[in-house]
Order: sequence, then C-alpha cells, then structure tokens
Amino acid sequence: MPDVTLPLPLVRATLNPVFRIMLNRRLPFGVQRALMDWGAVAQRAPRGTHVERIRLGGRPAERVSVGPVSDGATVLYLHGGGYTVGSPITHRALAAYLSRETGCAVQVPDYRLAPEHPFPAALEDAEAAFLELVAAGFRPERIAVAGDSAGGGLSLALAERLRDRHGLTPAALGLIAPWTDPNEVPARDRDLVINKPWSRACAAAYLGGGDGSDPGYAPLLGDLGGLPPTYVQADRGELLHAQCTRLVAQLRAAGVPTEFTETDGLWHVAQLQAGLVAQAAAVTAELGQFLRQALRPAQSRSIG
Repeated sequence: MPDVTLPLPLVRATLNPVFRIMLNRRLPFGVQRALMDWGAVAQRAPRGTHVERIRLGGRPAERVSVGPVSDGATVLYLHGGGYTVGSPITHRALAAYLSRETGCAVQVPDYRLAPEHPFPAALEDAEAAFLELVAAGFRPERIAVAGDSAGGGLSLALAERLRDRHGLTPAALGLIAPWTDPNEVPARDRDLVINKPWSRACAAAYLGGGDGSDPGYAPLLGDLGGLPPTYVQADRGELLHAQCTRLVAQLRAAGVPTEFTETDGLWHVAQLQAGLVAQAAAVTAELGQFLRQALRPAQSRSIG
C-alpha cells in the first residue's frame, strides 16, 4: 500500500486537466518535457529510494534502487511518453516501486527523443543499453526489460531485435499499456491521459522519414515467436486497450507465455501514481512480482 492513499475520483478529477494541458499538440515538445519533469515531483517514491546518475549505452541514465539489491540481476526500464517526451525523472517513482518489488536495481536510460531524433534512435539506444549490461556481467536471462506506453512498444521492439541480431533473450518483458503499433489511429478522441491529435503528432515525429511497416517502429507487426515470458497490463477505459488485447492474443498464438491484467477505473499508466493510489500500487506490485519471479535463477524457479 502507498504511504498516502487518495480517493480514486479525486485523483482522476485532478489528473484530467493536468494531462489536457501537458499533452497538447500545440505545445512545443520541449515545453511538454519541462512540464512533465516538473509535475513528476508529485509522484511519491517509496521510502529509502536511492538514485545514482550513470551512463548506459552511451546515454545518461538513472540507476534506481530501494534497499539491498541483487548484484546478479537487474531491470532495464524504458520510459513512456510517445517517443517525444518523458525521462528518467518522470518515471523515477515507478522505477523505485519496481526495485522494491523485484529486489533489483532498475536502470532507466534517457534515450533520444523525437522529433530531434526519430526512429530508430530510441531503439538503438535501448539496444546499446542492454548490450552494455551484458558486457558488464549480467547474463541476458537475468535482465528483465519493462516499459510503459511508447516504452512498452520499445521494450517489445528491443526483444525482437535482440533475438534477431544477437541471439539474446531477456528474462521477461513487463509491458504497461504498450504502444506497439503507432500506425493505428485510435477509435476515440481521448481517454483521461492520451488524446488522438497528440498521439498522431507523436507517431509522425517518431517515424520521421522511416517506413511505418518496419517492425522496429511497430513491433506488433513483427514476428513474436521466441520472445520471453510477457506480462501486459492495461485499463479497459484507455485508448490502447484494444491494441493491448490484440497484442496478447498474438503473443499467445505465437507460443509466448503471456499474462494479461485488465483494470477498471484507472487510466493510462496509472502505475506512475503508485505512491498515491492503492489500486495503482496493487497492479505495480503484481508487475514487480512477475519480474522478480522471472529474474530468479533457473534452479530456484524450478524448485519453487
């Protein structure tokens, strides 16, 4: 449970105008980034959170931990934000909750953002971060990859690239409302967090002059076979719910062990508010426990 628990209707009523202002396609992306970093101070991290600024894969990053952590396993977390906004700062509290649940440090790279750096810059940075963790001594099966929204799509694209280019498989994928096909136009104008004009602007900025059918850009269009155990979370009321449902169906059809949690009454990536909302804390804990189990040594997993 979070240290402070606020009523769900109150949090929803507060966040609605906040996201309408921050995620407005008329605002320059630089202004959106500044507003999101500033607003992140309201997201409470658990007590004992330690943040170490590092470099990972040639990019600035944060290593977030809570309490003693494993030296042999870690989580690579790829933040969301439509590939145009977001940072380790905006996702620091969520990374801390995952560290507490997994018993591992959570590495959050500050990957390059569009439109200044369109596809495949973010994917290249994620790939470089994972490979550096391997070079530092982490076995691939002791590295879990997780992410939310665009970071969830980036996590899936990374797993496909690691399989195809390097013959590597992470321990697991933890995907919070992953945006796995930016080509898809939402059926509705908005949910509490995301609106259609903003999401289409993000998709265009990230694609740049690239090919929308490239699985690196839209990993839902790629081969899902041979991916690691995957956990997907989404709320039924969000714009990406139908896409997440399709992803889960395709993962299962490809033989990937897949778990799917659907919430009611939360919002897109409510896990960011795990320090304030009990329901968000609960699903964040479930994700953390899934990753923790996947990161246990094979012998420990087999003997339960």
